[in-house]
Amino acid sequence: MKLTRRSLLRAGSAALAAGALAPALPRRLWAGSTLTLGQMQVQTLSDGMLVLPGDFILGGMPQEEMRAVMAKHGLSPDRLEAPVNVTLMRDGTNTVLFDVGSGPDFMPTAGKLMEAFEAAGVTPDEVTHVLFTHAHPDHLWGLLDDFDEPLFPNAEFVMGQTEFDYWMNPETVNTIGQARTTFAIGAKRRLEVIAEQIRLVADGDEVLPGVAAVLTAGHTPGHLAWELRSGSAAAMVLGDCIGNPHVGFERPDWASGSDQDPAMAAQTRLRLLDRLAGEQMPIVGYHLPQGGVGRAERADGTYRFVAEV
Repeated sequence: MKLTRRSLLRAGSAALAAGALAPALPRRLWAGSTLTLGQMQVQTLSDGMLVLPGDFILGGMPQEEMRAVMAKHGLSPDRLEAPVNVTLMRDGTNTVLFDVGSGPDFMPTAGKLMEAFEAAGVTPDEVTHVLFTHAHPDHLWGLLDDFDEPLFPNAEFVMGQTEFDYWMNPETVNTIGQARTTFAIGAKRRLEVIAEQIRLVADGDEVLPGVAAVLTAGHTPGHLAWELRSGSAAAMVLGDCIGNPHVGFERPDWASGSDQDPAMAAQTRLRLLDRLAGEQMPIVGYHLPQGGVGRAERADGTYRFVAEV
């Protein structure tokens, strides 16, 4: 795979060389943000962005109210651009990747993770664990290299049992709906490659010291968020259980077309936002802006995303 450096990434490499990973909460990086939790250094790496028709997320919502929310954020409801923030955690012993990005086969604006690795001075061989939130293309399809071998050869792979079983079920492709047929085919093909070396976990399992699974179902049947904790410091790697900084926070009760079970996903968002805002726990969002690191705050009877910059 040929790697390239954009000027933004080159600037980031210089920042890293100058000590950009010194303890801070948080600091801006070349392609994302970083925060420190005790011995954990947590960094987001850009896999590029998704370009989506607005209806994929906003379809079925109350249209007049939805347009008012989008206008407040200066966004068109017709076309959405979503950043893709892959999380890397290093604790001095483990190098942990949360999801693996899109790879080259999903859409041309994504699949840039290896460029981010290069700029961060990290190689795939160094990754000791890959923890998946779920198996949608932009989270899983970066798993394999050009020879259909795992791109992270020394990593242990971890996924929720419910999520794994769903995508490995041969009936999923027939029941998921036509718009997501390729999701099912692509997930099963990739998971079959690592089926003998994947650790399957459940809600509440601590898979590494200070890293625990949190069931956040609805976006997919077995979606997991990951709670990171070191001493009294904690953060939540969200995946897609809260998928955007506009309607996802301001109207978490609205059903979204991007969720496989919209009603369950809305219940998950409401419950999770209540906890996150109450505890003021830092969050790392896969599709949240400015590197994805921030907090949920209560505002005007609902919530808002406040980026840590």
